[in-house]
Amino acid sequence: MSDKDELAALKKKVEELEAKVSPPKSTFVPMTDAEHRDMVHQMNERRMSLASNFHPDDLRAMEAACPTPMMKEIALRDARAPTGRPGMIPNSQQASSGGGAAPVNKSGWVDAAPIGPPPGIDLIDRAVNAALPHGPEWGKQAEKKE
Repeated sequence: MSDKDELAALKKKVEELEAKVSPPKSTFVPMTDAEHRDMVHQMNERRMSLASNFHPDDLRAMEAACPTPMMKEIALRDARAPTGRPGMIPNSQQASSGGGAAPVNKSGWVDAAPIGPPPGIDLIDRAVNAALPHGPEWGKQAEKKE
């Protein structure tokens, strides 16, 4: 065997070995920006089609009960409705005695409410104590012992 034949045989063997260990050819095809946007848009549309809590039959029944043009008319009418108070009803700041509005503190400061039982609780306590089987004098004996 000559050197040329041996070299050709070795080259052939190297090519065969490289073909065995070479990675598989990729099937990846790059997509354009427009194709990618379209794919993402379709994915979002599929996801949002599942976001409603209503079955399509329910939506059709709602549309039959109150058609979309009627809903638009109601919304438009409500949007144009006056939101202020009618002129016959006085504002809460106007004095009904006709003497003009009292000065109002608009600083946001409010005096603290005193800590203690609410007014009238003593009347409720007396009524409850009188109605209970232990009698109206219950609780007063504990005060006398102290």
